[in-house]
Amino acid sequence: MLRRAAAPQKGEFVVLLFRAATSAAGRGLIGGRPTAAVDATGLESRHTSRYFFRRSGKKHTSRLWTKLTVAVDTGSHFIAGAAVATGPANDSPQLRPVLAQASLAVGWDRVLADAAFDSEAHHAYARDELGIRSSVIPINTRGHAGPPGGKYRGQMARRFVPKPDGSRYKRVFGQRWQAESAFSRHKRRLGSALGGRSDQSRERECRLRVLTHNLMLLAATG
Repeated sequence: MLRRAAAPQKGEFVVLLFRAATSAAGRGLIGGRPTAAVDATGLESRHTSRYFFRRSGKKHTSRLWTKLTVAVDTGSHFIAGAAVATGPANDSPQLRPVLAQASLAVGWDRVLADAAFDSEAHHAYARDELGIRSSVIPINTRGHAGPPGGKYRGQMARRFVPKPDGSRYKRVFGQRWQAESAFSRHKRRLGSALGGRSDQSRERECRLRVLTHNLMLLAATG
């Protein structure tokens, strides 16, 4: 029982995250028209740095790090949704489950993500299925010729043409960097390395870290 409490399983994690998000919204930690920023970061899978591996001539393989994808409230850095995968891997498939979790307790006004998550299906899921008013995901032009397909991607192409500094769209999308700030805050407080030996144990450890991150934010509200 202690082990399960310390490292929650996926179903338990979703319930605990929902309760924490409900509390965060009730305390005003998440505002009335919140913006969610979706992004991913890598966590070392043991306490040996990449620098040590380079110096020692050993190979630092892809299985030595774990990828955490989150939906974070840009105003408070509260993590409302999270998914774990073994890196390196395509970021795009994680947006849907992360947003689904994040929307259980919070009605988001806007979602921001970088071009790695570009997909008409993602826009449609956020807006049409989850009821999010605005989804801002720049067009990923790599490997694509011609104008982007789809209603929402067409809007992104028109709105994300080069614009001067200080323009509304640059100010809006600039809030996505709050996800990077949240990751920085998370790693400063909880470290950037995981102690688990297996992918499954590292996944559970990531869930525990997310809950701990949020509890520290809630504790600061009194």
